[in-house]
Amino acid sequence: METRTTPRQQALPPLAGPAAAMTSRRRFRSLNLTLFLPLLAVVGVLLVIRQAQTWSQVVVLGLGVTAALVAFERWTAGDTSRVAVPCLAIAATVWPYGVLATDGDIQAAYYPLAIVSGLTIPALPRARAAAAAGVTAYVAAVGALGVVTSAAPGVDALVADVILPTGFTAILLGLMFPNKRFYDVVAELEESREREAELAVVRERMRFASDLHDIQGHTLHVVKLKIALARKLLHTDPARVEQELREVYDLVGDTIGQTRELAYGRRRLNIAAELENAKNLLEAAGIHVHVDCRTEARADDLLAQVLRETTTNILRHSRATLVRVALSENGLSVVNDGVREEGSPELRGLADLARRVSDDGGELTVERADGWFRTTVVFPATPSPGERAATAGEAGR
Repeated sequence: METRTTPRQQALPPLAGPAAAMTSRRRFRSLNLTLFLPLLAVVGVLLVIRQAQTWSQVVVLGLGVTAALVAFERWTAGDTSRVAVPCLAIAATVWPYGVLATDGDIQAAYYPLAIVSGLTIPALPRARAAAAAGVTAYVAAVGALGVVTSAAPGVDALVADVILPTGFTAILLGLMFPNKRFYDVVAELEESREREAELAVVRERMRFASDLHDIQGHTLHVVKLKIALARKLLHTDPARVEQELREVYDLVGDTIGQTRELAYGRRRLNIAAELENAKNLLEAAGIHVHVDCRTEARADDLLAQVLRETTTNILRHSRATLVRVALSENGLSVVNDGVREEGSPELRGLADLARRVSDDGGELTVERADGWFRTTVVFPATPSPGERAATAGEAGR
């Protein structure tokens, strides 16, 4: 079966979920693997070549460099916990081996421990500072042991075995902590983006459900009233019954068209047509309607939707005999009598519309007092062309 994608469906943002976050992580991972993994490998190989004097030393020091590269690869994937212990154990073993069992430069010996600890310790759930201090102290202690056991202890040995390895490890650890925070911020922003996308989908679906309720609920209530009227007139006024049934037929056809327009994202209500429809409907129910339309109304279907929902509420929840509708350039007011005394009804449709009006910069309020119910919508005043021109002229001076 062929599936059609409607304009409304195309406008919906996708449910972000974990996919959007995974996309960003894959980009960071690819960038790190492309730029830094080869650099770390080349530096490690050069250090091993410089320090190792036998093949056994090449193997041991090479294991340390391999542990550093494995830890970095897992770090780019956000999965250092799986390899943290073995990589740290290997790097921590290579460091005293390089100090005590080899001669000459020892950069290849502390290089893996500095890399692995810098990648794994900032990712710990707790006691990160203590772990960093412990690793730094371990590097310094092993270096000091190398100085003590060396054939020619002195300032040069102290610098080479203690100060440089300890300083390099401490600096790398210190740099990786804010780096971890940077990635955390990126993750938080990604999660926020996902939530915003999901909320946008939920809001759009709620709006769609509200519009569908406006169309179907209003039509079904009108059909119910007209069929009830037709039943009363069935034996006394067949011509009127035929007229009412014809109007029901037309109304159902119009509702089908509006539902189709809603599904395909083309539905726009006309406030003038909606006002005429509300007036006819209320008068057909025996309610006197007074309309005050002094100026051209705001070209916004939100007003039409509020008027439609208010009309439905009057017919459904009141025993109104009089309705006053005031339409202005930036707002709408509907007042009706006949409010029932047994408690205020739950007007979910108006509550949903109130949120949409607020999102559009307006305000929808309802008020009940002395048997009257007032629904008011007010939007900010739109400056006239003359006012906009005057404002632009003042800004240009």
